[in-house]
Amino acid sequence: MESKLITSLMNTQWIFRKVVLALFIWINATPVLAQPAPREILRRAEDNMRGTTSYTEMTMQTVRPRFTREITMRTWNLGDDYALVLITAPARDQGTAFLKRGREMWNFVPRIDRTVKMPPSMMSQSWMGSDFSNDDLMQGTSTVDDFTHRLLRSETINGHECYVLELIPKPEAPIVYSKVIYWVSKEYYLPVKVENYDEFGQIASTINFREFRQMGDRMLPAVFEMIPAGRPGHKTILTTHKADFRISLTPDFFTLQNLSNIR
Repeated sequence: MESKLITSLMNTQWIFRKVVLALFIWINATPVLAQPAPREILRRAEDNMRGTTSYTEMTMQTVRPRFTREITMRTWNLGDDYALVLITAPARDQGTAFLKRGREMWNFVPRIDRTVKMPPSMMSQSWMGSDFSNDDLMQGTSTVDDFTHRLLRSETINGHECYVLELIPKPEAPIVYSKVIYWVSKEYYLPVKVENYDEFGQIASTINFREFRQMGDRMLPAVFEMIPAGRPGHKTILTTHKADFRISLTPDFFTLQNLSNIR
């Protein structure tokens, strides 16, 4: 009887060792899904947001404690270097247009039928009374090429599971912020939130991206909300109503002549 018990225990131990060994082999043979590199995360997000060419129809609401102002616009973009914006409403601003070619920017004012080149000193000023600056509107900076990147963590925000990245501007990049914290949706590879920090390490502004929906051939956040720090009751909301990333555009479209003639 004792011999049978010993034999039974030995068989049980042998089976247990086999199970443990099989589990060890299975765990080590199962590939660990590596997280993508920060540069790849940002490249995918940038490609999804910009495309090579684009045409959009948008509304911009500038919200202040005592009033809200709304304008509508049409925009054309070619890469990072070319952009044209046409204001379509309200009536007093209709026909006002902005052109970007590289780091240069012009403004056409229909009331005086004149095109004005905007000096560098004006690039930090408010665009159309909003919380965006002229440089925010027309900048050609790239999250991929103009920053160094670090993946901080994963985090769920506004219902989206996100990669959270720290972006530090390269010394030669034309960027006023000391750093940027960037939340990118793991599902869509689109921005969900951006925090911009000033030279003193304080938050200068926050941009929230929401209402993700299909536009043309891709998913996009339909609403961008810019909130400046330290200014209660101030924000600017950009809502995209239509987007086309298959439009054919060439640099010849982005001319001073077209700036004053575009309708």
